[in-house]
Amino acid sequence: MAKLSQEDLLAQFEELTLIELSEFVKAFEAKFDVTAAAAVAAAPAGGAAAPAEVEEQDEFDVILTGAGDKKIQVIKVVRELTSLGLKEAKDLVDGAPKPVLEKVAKEAAEKAAETLKAAGATVEVK
Repeated sequence: MAKLSQEDLLAQFEELTLIELSEFVKAFEAKFDVTAAAAVAAAPAGGAAAPAEVEEQDEFDVILTGAGDKKIQVIKVVRELTSLGLKEAKDLVDGAPKPVLEKVAKEAAEKAAETLKAAGATVEVK
């Protein structure tokens, strides 16, 4: 028997009805001990991951990881950035690590992080 090319095989499959094609797939799976469903399920998962990698992050969180030696200065900066009251800002600083700002633009996150670092805090931008 001559070896068929991929195009020849596809031409043969085009002539089959759906029932005949389904029976062929079952026979193929039985003969070679494989499942066609696993290959089909893996393909969309791989394709879905690619756009997520291309998309650039546009929302950032500023997380206070520590108050440092100048806790009062850090509390003042937190109040300025968040419009929290004195008690809420103190609780946020005391409870570090906690987010100070969430889902802000990159520029705003970097500016807030610089301001907090200048006051003596340790900060992460995620």
